[in-house]
Amino acid sequence: MNALPSGLVVIGASAGGIEPLKQIAAGLPADLDAAVAVVLHVSPTAESRLPAILERAGPLPAAHARDAEPLAVGRIYVAPPDRHLLAVDGRCAVVCGPRENSSRPAIDPLFRSAAAYGSRVVAVILSGMMADGAAGAALVSSVGGTVIVQDPDEAEFPAMPTNAIEREHPDCVLPPAAIPAAIVGVVGRLSLEGA
Repeated sequence: MNALPSGLVVIGASAGGIEPLKQIAAGLPADLDAAVAVVLHVSPTAESRLPAILERAGPLPAAHARDAEPLAVGRIYVAPPDRHLLAVDGRCAVVCGPRENSSRPAIDPLFRSAAAYGSRVVAVILSGMMADGAAGAALVSSVGGTVIVQDPDEAEFPAMPTNAIEREHPDCVLPPAAIPAAIVGVVGRLSLEGA
C-alpha cells in the first residue's frame, strides 16, 4: 500500500506556525527516513513562500506538492494555496475539495489520508486558531500512529494545540525546539522495525 520505507510525518500549522515549522525543519536530519507533508493555513490568493523558508531553515529539500508526485524519503511537501494535500498510496494528491474548518488547505484532510499508513505516521499539531487537525490527530492515534502537539504555553496561538490535546491524548506535548528530536526518535524506531 505504501512506498515509504519507514514513515510519513504530517504537520499542521496555522497562525503563529511559521517559526515552529522553521525550528522543526532546522532540526530534522538530511537522512531522515520519512517523507514530510506540511499544511499551513494560507490565503487562497497569496503566493506561498513556505517551501523556500523551510528549505533555507534546514537540510531537507522542500517544494509545493504536485498531484500524483511520489512521496520520497527526506523531502518536505507543502500544500499549495487553495488546495488540500493528501497522502494516497505513496503519492501526493493535490485536490480542490471543500473547505474544512474554514480553510483550504486544511489539516484534517491530510491527517485523515495519512491515517491509512497506520503506525508508520507521525502527526504534529502546531500553533493556530480553532480546531483544525484535532479530529485528524485522533484518527491517527486510533490506528496506532504517533501524535505530537506543540505545548500550548509555547504557541503564539494556543487554540489548535489545546483542542488537539482535549480531543486526543497525544503521545507527547512539547516545545517546538524538542519536536524534531521526537520525530527523529519515532522515525528511527520505525526504520529499525522495517529493517
